[in-house]
Amino acid sequence: MVHDIQSRVQSLDWEVIQQELDEQGFAKLPPILTKAECESFMELYSDEQLYRTTINMTRYRFGSGEYKYFSYPLPELIQGLRESFYAELTKTANRWLGYLKKPEQYPNTLEDFLKTCEEKEQTRPTPLILKYEKGGFNCMHQDLYGDVFFPFQVVIILNQRNQDYTGGEFLLVEQIPRVQSRGHVLTVEQGGAIIFPTNYRPAKGKKDYYKNTLRHGVSTITSGERYGLGIIFHDSK
Repeated sequence: MVHDIQSRVQSLDWEVIQQELDEQGFAKLPPILTKAECESFMELYSDEQLYRTTINMTRYRFGSGEYKYFSYPLPELIQGLRESFYAELTKTANRWLGYLKKPEQYPNTLEDFLKTCEEKEQTRPTPLILKYEKGGFNCMHQDLYGDVFFPFQVVIILNQRNQDYTGGEFLLVEQIPRVQSRGHVLTVEQGGAIIFPTNYRPAKGKKDYYKNTLRHGVSTITSGERYGLGIIFHDSK
């Protein structure tokens, strides 16, 4: 299964994806998980043995909904997604540092990057599954779990919009220095994914690059239930 998911990720048109990430900071991907795989994740939502903690979003004023962080060892499919996406996105991450005249700092493999997290006492896994019911939403936020973070993360939508749920669009708000913020409203098919910045993206100015800070969230679910799978590459304290 790991080899299969690696092949799927590698077969994506990364030349176009890299261009979209440079030009707009995010990229929408076609389905990379099958319907059966998406359904299997939703069925596993109630298997508490898989998770290290459950977060009630209302309790922490994060929004309205629930999400669960997976425990190590991660499910095989999630481990494969995490490793495969990291291998491609580390190229973009280091290129972005170059735009900002900073040295490369992200190693080629996820294993080596997680060693950097461990040095900063970030050892808890961060891939998660999210569930929203009618009226649920996620406030605008960033997923920074310590001093070390990877500049990209990936969200995969596990069920079908306008069939299993309505509303629930993925939101990105981009704060542009000395200009009003810009919003992006994104949707993908079941099994499709969105790559987006964890903290900021470099934007080309008249003379040089500058940083635009981004936050993400989910709009209100107006009917049904919405499930998502979040692939975060850095571990948490």
